[in-house]
Amino acid sequence: MSTPSRLPHIDALKAFAAQVIVLHHLVSYGPIAQAAHDALPLLAGLMHDYGRMAVQIFLVAGGYLSARALSPRGGSLKAGVPALLWRRYLRLVLPFLAALALTLFACGLIASSLPELLPASISAAQLLAHALLLHDVLGFEALTVGAWYVAIDLQLFALLTGLLWLARGLPGGGLAGPLAVAAFTLASAFAFNLDPALDDWAPYFFAAYGLGALVHWLGLWRHRRAGLALLAVALIAALTLEWRDRLALAALTALWLAWADGRRAAGRPALPAAWAPALAAWATPSYAVFLLHFPVLLLTNALLANADVATPQLGLLMFVVTWALANWLALPFHRWVEVPAARWDPLARLPRLHRA
Repeated sequence: MSTPSRLPHIDALKAFAAQVIVLHHLVSYGPIAQAAHDALPLLAGLMHDYGRMAVQIFLVAGGYLSARALSPRGGSLKAGVPALLWRRYLRLVLPFLAALALTLFACGLIASSLPELLPASISAAQLLAHALLLHDVLGFEALTVGAWYVAIDLQLFALLTGLLWLARGLPGGGLAGPLAVAAFTLASAFAFNLDPALDDWAPYFFAAYGLGALVHWLGLWRHRRAGLALLAVALIAALTLEWRDRLALAALTALWLAWADGRRAAGRPALPAAWAPALAAWATPSYAVFLLHFPVLLLTNALLANADVATPQLGLLMFVVTWALANWLALPFHRWVEVPAARWDPLARLPRLHRA
C-alpha cells in the first residue's frame, strides 16, 4: 500500500474538522460548556447543534486518502486484504486504547466532582468490546466521546477494501473497482443513509466516504468534469428524496475537494503555498487531538467545578486553556503513541497474514 504524500488541501480539511469537533465537545459537557453558552449563546449554540457535522468532512477526506492508498490509479486491489485490515485496526485501536486509558484515569479523578460526566458503569466485557471496536454493535455505552467514529472508520475502510477485492473478478478492467464503489455510494445515499437504525454500520456512512474515494478516481479520468456533473446530479436527487444536512455537507466537501484536486493537478495550488507548513502542523496530530481532548476536558471541568469563585471570566479562560492544552498534548501523543502504533505489528512474523 503506497504512502500518500502531503496534500495541503486535505490537511486543511482535517485540521478544520478536528478543531470544530473539539469545540463542539467543549460547548457540550460540564461547567465549561455552560460558561460558553452564558457568554456567547449564539456561537455556542450553533457549535453545539452543528459542530458534530464536521465528522462528514473527516469521512470524505478519509475516503479520498484510502482510495489513493489502496488503488492509486483506479486499478484492482493488489495487497492482501487481511494484512490491510490488520494494519488499519492497529493504527486506529492502539492510540484509541491509550486515549481511553487516559479518559478512564481522568474519570477516576473527577468521580466525586462531576459524576454526571462519567459512564454509568464499566465492565470487562465493555472494555473488550471497545478494544475490538464493537461497542456500538454490541450495545455497550461508549466510554469516551468519538468512540463510535473510530469503529465506523475501521468498518468503512474494510468495506472499501472488500469492494475493491470483489471487483477483481468483475469485467471492466481497471474501472470495475471504482464502479463498484460508485454503486455502493449511491446505494448508501438513496437507501442505507435513510435508515437511522443502521447508524452503527458502515453502509449508513458510506455515502460520504465513497464520495471522497470517487473524487480521487475521477481526478484520473479524462472525462473528469462529466463524471463530477453526473455525481452532483445523483446527490441532488438523493437530497430531493429526503434532505439531510450531513449528506449535503459531505457533497459540498467532495465538490470542494474535487476543485482543489483539479487545481493541484493543473499545477495551480488551491491554497497559498505559504500555508502548507502550518496546515501540515495542525493536520498531522488531528487524530491525536480527536482522541485526547476529552480526558483534558474532564479534568479542566473538574477544576472549574471546584473553584472557589467560578466566574464567567474564569469559565471562558478554562475554555481557552482546555482547547490549547488538548492541542499541545496531542503533539507528544502523536509522536510517542500514534506514530509507533502505525509501525508496530505483533504478528509481523506470521507470513501467511501478510501474503498478497
